[in-house]
Amino acid sequence: MKPVFLKSRNGQILLPLLLLPFWFLIYHYLQPFTNYLVYNAFGMTKGTQLADALWFFLFEFPKVMLLLTLIIFFVGIIRTFFTPERTRKALEGRKTFTGNVMAASLGIVTPFCSCSAIPLFLGFVESGVPLGVTFSFLIAAPMINEVAIILLYGMFGWKVAVIYVGTGLAIAITAGWVIGILKLEKWVEPWVYETHLGNSGLADETLIFTKRIKLGYEAVREIVGKVWVYVALGILVGAGAHGYVPEAFMASLMGKSVWYSIPLSIIIGIPLYSNAAGIVPIVSVLIEKGASLGTALAFMMSVIGLSLPEMIILRKVLKMPLILTFIGIVGLGIMIVGYLFNYIF
Repeated sequence: MKPVFLKSRNGQILLPLLLLPFWFLIYHYLQPFTNYLVYNAFGMTKGTQLADALWFFLFEFPKVMLLLTLIIFFVGIIRTFFTPERTRKALEGRKTFTGNVMAASLGIVTPFCSCSAIPLFLGFVESGVPLGVTFSFLIAAPMINEVAIILLYGMFGWKVAVIYVGTGLAIAITAGWVIGILKLEKWVEPWVYETHLGNSGLADETLIFTKRIKLGYEAVREIVGKVWVYVALGILVGAGAHGYVPEAFMASLMGKSVWYSIPLSIIIGIPLYSNAAGIVPIVSVLIEKGASLGTALAFMMSVIGLSLPEMIILRKVLKMPLILTFIGIVGLGIMIVGYLFNYIF
């Protein structure tokens, strides 16, 4: 049963403001507390493999969960302004490059993943959204999501997070634009154009602010509840690599000097199934151990943006030539981004 305080309108508004100072306090003292816990309370020696691995997990896991909780709450409020109906209406009538830019940008803030691919695809086609514009949205939505951005910011800083968003947008816009130019509608399953979904039942509505705050709480409960296991597993794997994987080995496999590291990382990444919560901590350790930034980002983008489950789902509405074209164009974009950042950084 909820406290009386939370039932009132003012209570729902004031609670986030009251909790925010505690969040910053915990976040600020997390590192010194972890140092004390590992090196004093547990009596472990700094620099040993086990101590480094344990410190990595005990520090990174709560840090990531704190960031996820805070930012997903605010993103959850922002998402209340975007429904499938509004997204479809915003993209209706958009042509060529302008539509691709708008679709990719909407993909960042809308709460859709690969599991939503078919209903979204059907809805966009029914609304008259061009195929290339639809693909810009379908690429950006899973690849550039708030979990990926939060984790990248928490582990690498704002520069890498901005790089990821910028390159992800470039891939989504360019790939959709190319698919649109190629006029590949003939490789969409015929039944798609015969489908009439009607109103999805998610009509636009004007929500009071307290309702949006409530939906922000629900977003935290739903998203964090789903991804915390992936975060824990990803950081656990990362902790093991942090403590035990030799730097020379990783540099020889994914370093700048290895010309085939980027295409190899993309090929390896496509059949793997993970979301940003599981893959970013692993990517963090790969870079720390000697993998180049471009190679690591290419691996991450292929895992998230070209996941095998999404391809299987899309096969129900697309013929294989279009799926292979989609993989080829996006894969080439990811490869170019990887080589570009290996050259720059």
